[in-house]
Amino acid sequence: MRISRIFSRRLLVFLLIFALLSLLIIGYYCGKRVNQDTLFQISVLGSLMQGVYDGDMSIAELKNKGNFGIGTFNALDGEMIYLDGRFYQVKSDGRVIAVDNRVKTPFAMVTFFGSDKSVFLEKAYDYEGLSKFIDSIIPSKNLPYAVKISGRFDYIKVRSVPAQEKPYPLLAEAVKNQSVFEAHNIAGTLAGFRMPQYSQGINVAGYHLHFISFDRRFAGHLLQCNTSSVKIEIDDIDQIRVRLPKDRDFLEKDLLGNQDKEINAVEKGN
Repeated sequence: MRISRIFSRRLLVFLLIFALLSLLIIGYYCGKRVNQDTLFQISVLGSLMQGVYDGDMSIAELKNKGNFGIGTFNALDGEMIYLDGRFYQVKSDGRVIAVDNRVKTPFAMVTFFGSDKSVFLEKAYDYEGLSKFIDSIIPSKNLPYAVKISGRFDYIKVRSVPAQEKPYPLLAEAVKNQSVFEAHNIAGTLAGFRMPQYSQGINVAGYHLHFISFDRRFAGHLLQCNTSSVKIEIDDIDQIRVRLPKDRDFLEKDLLGNQDKEINAVEKGN
């Protein structure tokens, strides 16, 4: 009888521990599922437009917010591509390098990418045509989307911007010194986001994509492209979290005003 009571108590303790661990595991994965539909953004594009280039978050911290994204680096030092949990930096001389965890970023967008829709496209589209095609297959133009396009491209044109020195110039001035790179018949991935029109200023309304080749030797901010045979993957986003800087440079800048022309010029590399 005594042995039976001891066994029962141990069994009860075991069941309680098992139930607690199960709840913790369920809570973890439920939380992770929510995070996968969240876009985490550092600062706002209007701040970058006004020359606020000092990094606000380290790459080590940013890794906890997603496994996919784009952005730039401290002092506007090149283009960021974050793919499959790895960060790449495209320098203004065209080099593509791995990024140290201590490096900081003044502007970035990341999410946990999980494809909600995928389409194979075996047709030649330029950037404008590709954008219109994706617009035709998304559920709504009022939601943000993470976009991944992988495969072969007949043509890719990208850019990178050199690191800036203080006093920092406006972004429209900084991109006048951009380096432009072109490639033909190249395989790689376009990574980025499609943002709703109402987000202009907080971000780039429309498409903002960065390219990186499969061999990780060619990359940059996309200016033009021609598709050959690609797989388009789209991840719906229903939450946006924006972390705003608290340094004096950000707090004292005038971020108001209509910047549509400047943003569009910067995005297109004009």
